[in-house]
Amino acid sequence: MPGDSEIKAEFEISTYDRAVPATLCGEIAKRVIKLRSSLIKAENGLVDTHGMEFERARSLKLTFNGSAGQGFGVFLTPGVDITLYGEANDSVAKSMSGGKITVRPALNSKLEAHKNSIIGNCALYGATGGKLFVSGLAGDRFAVRNSGALAITEGTGLHACEYMTNGTVIV
Repeated sequence: MPGDSEIKAEFEISTYDRAVPATLCGEIAKRVIKLRSSLIKAENGLVDTHGMEFERARSLKLTFNGSAGQGFGVFLTPGVDITLYGEANDSVAKSMSGGKITVRPALNSKLEAHKNSIIGNCALYGATGGKLFVSGLAGDRFAVRNSGALAITEGTGLHACEYMTNGTVIV
């Protein structure tokens, strides 16, 4: 398919920036639903009802540097891969349905990851899919109501995996 590629971008982030990249993932979901509803069966497979080939990126790889505000990676969709070099506030990967999030200490950090919190409380709350990799400690209520995501962290606070019905968490 034309445009079958990977898009990469890098950004600075601060605690002022909340719910990054929720708007992007919402737009991706909206376009996927619209695209699926406009496809029809044809002899040679699926084609656009408007007779045009559509372009799509196979994946988006976004890198952030700094301290992310609340909701980093919230509502993440399949095909989006985000990496944060720094730390994030509460609600990382909340309601994530796909994609991958990696949170690591800043490259110039002298902190020992396994001894320091790097994400806040309620990470992965209500996630149904995707992957979260945390190089450091997570706050309270990690993976609460997780029903399908894979997560790896070096430690959590209280009530981890509460009400979890599916998925895999390694602490």
